[in-house]
Amino acid sequence: MSSINFVFTLRNLAAAAPGGRPYRAFSCSFQAVLCAVLILSCAARAGARPLQVLAFGDSLTAGYGLAAQDAFPAQLERRLRADGFDASVTNAGVSGETSADGLARLDFSLQPGTDLVILELGANDMLRGLPPKAARENLEKMVDAIRARGAQVLLAGMKAEANFGPDYKAQFDAIFPELAKERSLRLYPFFLEGVAGDQALVQSDGLHPNPKGVARVVAGIAPLVEECLRRGGGKPTSDLRR
Repeated sequence: MSSINFVFTLRNLAAAAPGGRPYRAFSCSFQAVLCAVLILSCAARAGARPLQVLAFGDSLTAGYGLAAQDAFPAQLERRLRADGFDASVTNAGVSGETSADGLARLDFSLQPGTDLVILELGANDMLRGLPPKAARENLEKMVDAIRARGAQVLLAGMKAEANFGPDYKAQFDAIFPELAKERSLRLYPFFLEGVAGDQALVQSDGLHPNPKGVARVVAGIAPLVEECLRRGGGKPTSDLRR
């Protein structure tokens, strides 16, 4: 029962109460309960806040070559709000960053009250041919640090190009599914799923998504993001009104 319906129910009961002292006593009780309901209702509204999502990554998160409103965090926020989630997505992407760079700035970027971190790093480690073992260790440390701060982690996977050879590719590609399994993480296996290699969805460099490509990424990952938010207690406003 909503606070408004509860108030009207009490008011109707008060109107039906017999006259005299019993009525006055009931009226006083009604006024006290009414005040308590209003106070609790105001407190609940004051305590409400948007769900905080941190998109933490490299140029794929930052929106390299795109207007701010076309970048991944902005498009994801619009999708979440369209699906009824009162959520804010912060763009914490820095172009060119490796997993080591991300680890170095994580504490600064991870603000109190963050509910979910989408961890999207590793592509630049791969493009520079850095050791997969080091990338994995950096990602592990970030996952542990994020969880220690009370936030969930959604791991966004990446796949290696073939130019460093099959052994490197096998080691790099295994980082994300193995880490997700060991740390019981939700995993989006390949951040650029459905985008990589499609010239209609990437910019002229052939690597970074254009606005349509970002929309494809959002369409793929949004259900997992929403699942994580529900697991953390977040609900669409349509669910809250039921």
